[in-house]
Amino acid sequence: MNKKAVILLSGGLDSATTLYYAISQGHECYCLIFDYGQRHKKEIIQARAVARAAGCKSFCVKISLPWKGSALLDKKISVPRGRALGTPGIPVTYVPGRNIIFLSFAASYAEAIGAKTIFIGANAVDYSGYPDCRPEFIRSFQAMLERGLKASVEGKSIKVETPLIHLSKAQIVLLAVKLKVPLHLTWSCYNGGPKPCGVCDSCRLRAQGFAQAGIKGIK
Repeated sequence: MNKKAVILLSGGLDSATTLYYAISQGHECYCLIFDYGQRHKKEIIQARAVARAAGCKSFCVKISLPWKGSALLDKKISVPRGRALGTPGIPVTYVPGRNIIFLSFAASYAEAIGAKTIFIGANAVDYSGYPDCRPEFIRSFQAMLERGLKASVEGKSIKVETPLIHLSKAQIVLLAVKLKVPLHLTWSCYNGGPKPCGVCDSCRLRAQGFAQAGIKGIK
């Protein structure tokens, strides 16, 4: 049975947990990392470190989104600080079409190497309101793959797996601990300082998850 899988790896808690989950299911994992002009390179460095720790191959794709349109791409736009978690609306940290772009690269990579599965750490519970993290988006993308790939036409469909999509951040933390994810290597902060800022949405969601899971000593 073909167990090759492509893992979208950002270096954050969710994607690292997804990688270790895929490994636990017996997949031979190929990590796909993106340098897309984000505010800092820290997450790329940590993604590579996570892949090495897992003993998996990684491939970094450098792409450019010159039109920007996000606080993660344009340093003239401030990353929100202390925003109430769960605030309605899509925040300025949303990157236009990011998961559409990343999953399209992953599908091409998977088809080229003969992988049958793509894993993405999308989460629709404790997330920042991004539309491309919802189950309906994943279902729609899957339907597109069924019609747009040679592999699908030949009866060798590539499946998009989202093992974390219905989990809370606390549940993800507990799963990460169970899977022995090297949490100290992960980086979730939207800013690239020597230490996590602790006030951006991503830092606060992460901290809340660890607190609710009762896990101390790792932030």
